[in-house]
Amino acid sequence: MINLLNRPVTRLFLVGLLLLAVQTTLLTEMKFFGIIAQLLLALSITTGLVGSSESGALAGFVLGLMFDLVLTSPLGLSALVYACAGWGAGYFHSRTLANPKWLECLVTGILSGVATFALAVVANVIGIEGWLSGRIIKVIIVVACVNALSAFVFIPISRWCLAIRREQRISPPAELFL
Repeated sequence: MINLLNRPVTRLFLVGLLLLAVQTTLLTEMKFFGIIAQLLLALSITTGLVGSSESGALAGFVLGLMFDLVLTSPLGLSALVYACAGWGAGYFHSRTLANPKWLECLVTGILSGVATFALAVVANVIGIEGWLSGRIIKVIIVVACVNALSAFVFIPISRWCLAIRREQRISPPAELFL
């Protein structure tokens, strides 16, 4: 039983369930400038940042699918966008180099804004009206800022979920660059 709880997928699923409960209950009442924060998107992006593109894509797909199961939007819409955001975070951000925390938060904010816009575009392409409007700019800005600030909390949580120790993410030895 302990071995099951120590697996990264199980840890990520349990943290995702907790964040899903917080996002669908508490954050629907506590809005930032009238916009609900997207915590599951932030977790999928930070998982890609601390892990790899594959772990970010898997985390994004699982977390997006969990979010789709409680929404009235088409099944797989959030899963597709969150998986692409998690993959993009892992692709554009190397975990082998020691990156400053502010850069990780900036990447989380930028990718959150891009993913929020992509979610609206994909929804419009499949026939859901009303997602692309003048309000989308406000939504992108608020989600990007909230997720950038929440990355300070989600990066250590993502490291714990993926069981990445500090010595595994230190920069490569100097012999590689000679």
